[in-house]
Amino acid sequence: MATKKNIARLSPSVAPTEPEKHPFLVTLGERIRALRARSGLTRKALSQAADVSERHLANLEYGEGNASILVLLQVADALQCSLMELIGDEKSSSPEWLLIQALLENCSETKLRQIRLKISEVLDEKGHAALNPRIALIGLRGAGKSTLGQLLADDLGFPLIEISQEIEKMAGCSSGEIQALYGMNAYRRYERRAIEETIQIYPEAVICMPGGMVSDPVTYNQVLTHCTTVWLQAEPEDHMQRVLEQRDFRPMSMSGSQEAMDDLKQILASRNAFYAKSQFKLNTSEQSLEQTFILLQSMMRSALHLSK
Repeated sequence: MATKKNIARLSPSVAPTEPEKHPFLVTLGERIRALRARSGLTRKALSQAADVSERHLANLEYGEGNASILVLLQVADALQCSLMELIGDEKSSSPEWLLIQALLENCSETKLRQIRLKISEVLDEKGHAALNPRIALIGLRGAGKSTLGQLLADDLGFPLIEISQEIEKMAGCSSGEIQALYGMNAYRRYERRAIEETIQIYPEAVICMPGGMVSDPVTYNQVLTHCTTVWLQAEPEDHMQRVLEQRDFRPMSMSGSQEAMDDLKQILASRNAFYAKSQFKLNTSEQSLEQTFILLQSMMRSALHLSK
């Protein structure tokens, strides 16, 4: 015979209450999703890189994971970020802080003291590198880096360097094969080496940077220090259309157009604050290709004091 307690339990009018998620786990999940987007990794790719089950990662990202410190260390290592950045504090969300932290990471105590004293002297000054004729075009794939880069290089008489091509020359295989065989961390190491060698070899050049380069603060510091940087922006719809025309879908999922667009917007949102550290920016969606090139040409010739 059913008791009143059992009847109440079976009654459709009594809906079970969902347990409230812990605020720390919710915030942790948001950070993991943002860092994953900034690195251009799918959940499956991060699962493989971190050696953590995809289901466990999904639980973490939705604020439902009861993560141990060792799992978090594995995820942080796969995302190439510190545990502090993953867990989060008021500094970890600042691109400037992360870039400064990367510069100071291996300095001796003596060097740190010298830097601290120098910072106190120039605290109100801007930290951009002096303009030089080594021009780095940055931004997400589909912004127009290769097309505009070739036009600008031809106009200035500079060599055009595609870092993605330099990476493939070094590795002897495609970028996709590098990531599939060795993982994203290996790809970032090739990327850093290719950028360092390009900076050493070419005093004048137009350099097209990979879109995910900004996810490595050490590499990005190199670019900001040794190049004149231009962020080529575009509307998400233009990014998508240009990528489709190139038939290169990385790092966006193509399981559905809406999902692909959501992935793209999340990647842009996670990287925009880093792209914005460039000295110049140009929106390639606001005018035709010819007009955009004229603006870029005028911008760079004026900045580098080059006559037409």
